Amino acid sequence: MENTPPFSSIFDHITSHINLNQQDKELFTSVLRVRKVKRRQLLEQPGFISGHRTYVVTGAFRAYFVGTDGQEHTLSLAVDNWMIGDPGSFLLQEPATLFVEALEDSTVIQWTYESEQMLVEKIPHFSVAMMRRAQQIAVMIQRRVVSLLSLTAEERYEEFAQTYPVFVQRIPLYVIASYLGMTREFLSKIRNQRTAPKK
Repeated sequence: MENTPPFSSIFDHITSHINLNQQDKELFTSVLRVRKVKRRQLLEQPGFISGHRTYVVTGAFRAYFVGTDGQEHTLSLAVDNWMIGDPGSFLLQEPATLFVEALEDSTVIQWTYESEQMLVEKIPHFSVAMMRRAQQIAVMIQRRVVSLLSLTAEERYEEFAQTYPVFVQRIPLYVIASYLGMTREFLSKIRNQRTAPKK
């Protein structure tokens, strides 16, 4: 069972960072749980402690918070073979500040905080995979902050579309606008200008 769908994709994800022997794979498999998630269903929400890591097998998600002005601000996105969650809540085991919402009917693989602590103890290099994933997220956040502070709205969308074409295809326009820090109407105008035939 250890390397059959849907577990094959999570093993590919983890072994891109570390090597797992057969015993490691069996132990990891023993803590994994497959979950079906409906569109618009929440996996996490503010006030509740994040109890799971979430790996997306198929589907699309966003993590966002609601500002004091009532506006939604999207912090991260995920589609097939990505991970999504409120990392601060999971790692510190404190109440979440983010909503994690399914944008499509999705299938995810999850494991609990307690399971991860056990995996780190039993498979010491498992923590390396999680650390490298955290480093990737940190780099993405840094690049996004620099983009928000230094690029025009048009340049931000162009960079986003070139870097993450799958998000442009799968993620709703209002969510992309929220992620890029602009209104849906303004993003729609930018996209229309990009696709308009040149005179």
